[in-house]
Amino acid sequence: MVETRRHQVLMQADQLTHGDRQKHYGRPEDNFRRIAVRWSQTLGVEIEPWQVCVMMADLKLARLVNGYHEDSIVDGCAYLALAAELKDGA
Repeated sequence: MVETRRHQVLMQADQLTHGDRQKHYGRPEDNFRRIAVRWSQTLGVEIEPWQVCVMMADLKLARLVNGYHEDSIVDGCAYLALAAELKDGA
């Protein structure tokens, strides 16, 4: 099997969500739940943890307007994968 560029990016994203970041920030479901609570209080509307992930991915996409940055691509993929996981409750 030939490893494609997209496979490399997705593997990097997977490593981010299962590596040191989890050691530093805790389990994603706990971390994004805490963020959702804070953002809900700030905005006055209920934000769910999976929505935090989508908004973080959107932030990464907005940064790409200034030019291609590999880390923004990888991070965006990681956030969207986490959004799917949190939405499913897995």
